[in-house]
Amino acid sequence: MNRRQVIRALGQGIGLAALAVAMVGCAGGNDAPMETASAGQIGEYRLGPGDALRVIVFGEEQLSGEFRVDGSGKVAMPLIGEVAAKDRNTRDLEKEIATRLSAGYVKDPKVSVEVLNHRPFFILGEVRNPGQYQYVNGMTALSAVAMAGGYTYRAKEDYVLITRGADPKKEIRKAPITTSVMPDDVVRIPERYF
Repeated sequence: MNRRQVIRALGQGIGLAALAVAMVGCAGGNDAPMETASAGQIGEYRLGPGDALRVIVFGEEQLSGEFRVDGSGKVAMPLIGEVAAKDRNTRDLEKEIATRLSAGYVKDPKVSVEVLNHRPFFILGEVRNPGQYQYVNGMTALSAVAMAGGYTYRAKEDYVLITRGADPKKEIRKAPITTSVMPDDVVRIPERYF
């Protein structure tokens, strides 16, 4: 290679490098590491304000019924009053209700708790129908996009930005489209620029 060819090649290389830097800069987004779905996120559902529950006390119809977790995270039950439900699973709540009923109200109570309606999650950004949607057990960001009508033509489809409802800091994290979505999460589909 002669001197002129070397200079031309360097000039083209610098131009390509500048284009690559510009594309990365335009892509924007959050540089936070990609989050992976852990067993805790996928596994056990934790109760929270807004969940509708069916509580059955076997043999005691007057104590059974449908209840809602209130804004303070409690369920108001007949006889035993308010029972803390926030951040508990249904098994923990069953045990708590049974323990309180057995303290002078019902002999050897058998209690069953099931979630009738889960709290919603929210999806924003480059989807056809952004908004609030009902949570479904085991859902991922990709299934959330499907519920919202799919991607728009401008959507960046290889990751999402997610804010966990359970995160007290409400940090926005970059996550793969296969990450789990939980109630109260806010999922944002970013826009692509090229």
